[in-house]
Amino acid sequence: MDKSLVDLITARVKSELNAPAVNASRLNGEHDRVQFRSFAEEAEACRTTAGLRLIPVGVSARHAHVTQEHLEMLYGPGSRLTSYAPLYQPGEFAANETVAAIGPRMRAIERVRILGPTRRYTQIELAPTDCVALGINPPIRTSGDLEDAESITLVGPKGSLYIRAAISPTRHIHLNPSEADYYGVQNQDVVQIRVGGARSLTLGNVRIRVHPDVIAQAHLDTDDANAAGLRGGEGIELIIC
Repeated sequence: MDKSLVDLITARVKSELNAPAVNASRLNGEHDRVQFRSFAEEAEACRTTAGLRLIPVGVSARHAHVTQEHLEMLYGPGSRLTSYAPLYQPGEFAANETVAAIGPRMRAIERVRILGPTRRYTQIELAPTDCVALGINPPIRTSGDLEDAESITLVGPKGSLYIRAAISPTRHIHLNPSEADYYGVQNQDVVQIRVGGARSLTLGNVRIRVHPDVIAQAHLDTDDANAAGLRGGEGIELIIC
């Protein structure tokens, strides 16, 4: 990577992140703002769908998770994540804080939202089309599985990181133990899901993730959601292979 070019991009991104204007959109780009529901709208749609005993879909746009140490490197000593909007999953939120991601093509995807609270690892989850734009080819992995993650530069208003942290997230379904029993699945099972509607689609290689602190929700990236014509909150049919 050309260090001088990286420094120029970093300086420009820091300037934009420090600007007083607030990025009120959920995602990056006009297309995304039109296509997908806001955080609040999706959460409400998920609650309605769950009330019908269906598993709702969460559209998982590009986002980052950070450790407290790395947050302070990006945003300055003593920084804390602040809530922009609560997410459907209990205790999780979309933060006001964002980062820019820079790949080897020297292009930046700006204002990638951090999700809180802070975690024990730093990670950025990207859809395949994001990876093409950045010039990277990260592995498809479960969150936290970073052994062969792609290296990427993350830039905040006070600093930057060059870190092995980029993955393309697996399609997955969050369930708590009672929900897993109801659907007859176990942690790490691989299933299919079927999406109805005008762009009906069946998707495979969907991993079950069971944890006591979650509620039922399928997570698909924006590429899969666009292919199926989903906006967030729709119900899916689980198919046990």
